[in-house]
Parts: sequence; structure tokens; C-alpha cells
Amino acid sequence: MAAPSTATFLSFRSRGNALPQTRPSAVRFGSRYSLVSFSGLKEVTSVNCETESSFIGKESSTALRGSFALKARKANRGSRYGLQLVASYKVAILGAAGGIGQPLALLIKMSPLVSALNLYDIANVKGVAADLSHCNTPSQVLDFTGASELGDCLKGANVVVIPAGVPRKPGMTRDDLFNINANIVMTLVEAVADNCPDAFIHIISNPVNSTVPIAAEVLKQKGVYNPKKLFGVTTLDVVRANTFVAQKKNLKLIDVDVPVIGGHAGITILPLLSKTKPTVSFTDEEVEQLTVRIQNAGTEVVEAKAGAGSATLSMAYAAARFVESSLRALDGDGDVYECSFVQSDLTNLPFFASRIKLGRNGVEAFIPSDLIGLSEYEDKTLEALKPELKASIEKGIAFVQKQPVTA
Repeated sequence: MAAPSTATFLSFRSRGNALPQTRPSAVRFGSRYSLVSFSGLKEVTSVNCETESSFIGKESSTALRGSFALKARKANRGSRYGLQLVASYKVAILGAAGGIGQPLALLIKMSPLVSALNLYDIANVKGVAADLSHCNTPSQVLDFTGASELGDCLKGANVVVIPAGVPRKPGMTRDDLFNINANIVMTLVEAVADNCPDAFIHIISNPVNSTVPIAAEVLKQKGVYNPKKLFGVTTLDVVRANTFVAQKKNLKLIDVDVPVIGGHAGITILPLLSKTKPTVSFTDEEVEQLTVRIQNAGTEVVEAKAGAGSATLSMAYAAARFVESSLRALDGDGDVYECSFVQSDLTNLPFFASRIKLGRNGVEAFIPSDLIGLSEYEDKTLEALKPELKASIEKGIAFVQKQPVTA
């Protein structure tokens, strides 16, 4: 089974006038695709895979070149310009002027799969959109300010990403964020239900363990809930796990894949180090140290920024990776795997983060084998996290049930 994709920055060098550089990420190479580094919409005859400066391994590079060449040969039969690839998806970011929203918007603007990028916030989004619109990538950038323009922002969106809300500050837990961010998420998801109910919905606003159930209850009350299309973005936990393990064991980052299950806060985050690929051994002390660091990595950043913010840049990177994976799935790639906090029957909890297969209709399959053969430490930790995760889920559900949405 393929490993989850790694968001990749891949340079395409101009060497002639045959292949237009407009949608190279639609070219499959294993389970990894690229977020392309654009230097202009130049036509290229070949692909240069910068294996030392990107996250693409040698085998993936070979597969990419072969796939690209095959598609080019097929396309050449019908067009003198070769491979005609056109961006075709609309992404809306709600909270685009914030600390996560701005770098996330930049990364999504770089995706060759995006034709329209709609940016919404309650203030200061016009300048963000003007700035991004100068980047010479295919997507058109539009700004929308305030509740009166929210519906227009969402109409026709294929993917809606919600990083809106207040960030964590020193000494603040995710529960402290609840009352503010719960209301924000509830309001925004109501608008999604009214304007683009079929979109993939990516929830970033913390506490994710509660805001995803909030979104689900809102969509249920609106009569448009599709559990396959609602995602809590937990990709940052995977990104951190991969990074920390690679550093600890002196491994190439491209080779490392650590599934992370449970939830997206503190002890509910459980990296399955026994399932790490490539196979690597850890001492009991290393397992505990790595697990605790991954669980507390958000606090590590909050404290390092000394009150000036939370993990905005790494969160934007991880969210962009999950957006790109969703777009690839929508585009028909049948080999897309990510970890996400979704409605699930893998455990006795109604929502659970685990590795999933993404398809055109959202969650296509779960990977139950990830929860089989866990280490003794992982088994104990999994059981220990369930009460806290259950309480967070129930808190979100109760919040909406106490104040029903407008039908």
C-alpha cells in the first residue's frame, strides 16, 4: 500500500516549446505529487526532478518521467502543443487574512490544479488578495469581506478550508479556545451548507476534536451532511512525526512515513512509531520522548514565539499538503492517502483520526490494518486517550444541540 503523499516543491526547467507548464501535478508518480514552483507558464519538453533539493526519491523521479512522457506522447496525437493541462478547481479559504490563512493562501496559489482562489475574512483580506494576485500562477484570486459577501465567496467551491478563529497564546489550552472558535466554525459551516454543500470541508480551527463534530451537527441540521466530505486537518501531526523521526534516526525525510491516529490535541495525538516506514527500531525511552514531543509540538512553538503567535507556518504547509491531496483525489488519482480526523467506525468513538484513502467522493476507504499489531505502549496509550477524545467530541455536539442552526 502506498504511503501518504508528501507535498513537494518541484522545479520544471524550460527547454523548448512543446509541453505547457500548467498542470504538472496531475501527473502521477507513486503516491507523491508536487506543489509546483512556478517561474512563469513556460512550455517545457522535459521534466527535471531535483531529487537532492525536493522530497522526491529516485524511484518516484523515474516513475514521474515515465508517466509524463507517456501522457505527452498520447496528447501529441491530437495537439501540436502536446500535453494540454488546465487548472479546474475552486478553493475557498475562510480566515484568509490570519496567521495561517495568508501563508496557506500563498501555497494554494502555487497549485496548478487551482483555477480560482477565493479569500474570505472579516477584515484586511483585500490587501492579501491584491498581493497574491501578482503571482504568475494560473488561479484567479478574489477577496470577500464580511458576512454579506460570504455566500458569494463559497458559491461553486470544490474545497473549503477553514483556518478562521483565534490562535493559541502562552498558557492557553485548546479548550480555552472553544467558546470563541466554536461560534466562528458554526457560523461559517452554516454558510457552506447553504452555498456549496457538496464541497470538501477542511477544518483547521482548534480545538479540532470539537470543531469537526460541531461542523457535522450543523450540516446534519441543514440536511446536507456527508461524512465522507468533512475532514479535520491533522496533517501537521504527521508532518511533525516524520520530521522528528527522520532527525532522530538520521533518515532521509522522503523515506519516512509515520501514521498518526486519535485526535488533534495533546494526549489524543498518537504517533504509531511501530508502523514507521522504513522499519526502524526505537528504545522504550525514544518512543516515549518522541511521542511526547509530537503531542506537545504546538506548545513548543507557542512558547518559542513568546506570545507572538502559534504554529502558523508549519500548519499552513500541512494544510496545503492536505488541500493538494484532496484536489488530486477530485482529479481522479486513485492513490491518495492521508491521515485525517473524520467520522469513523474504526473504534467505539464517532470521530477518529487515522489514515484514509481519498477519492472523488471524499473518504473512499479506511485502513484498519494500521490499528492491528500495535506495540504494548501504543495499545495502552490508545485506550488512555479515548476518554478525553470522547469528551471533546461530545462537547462539540452538545454546543450545536443547545443552539440549533437556522434551517
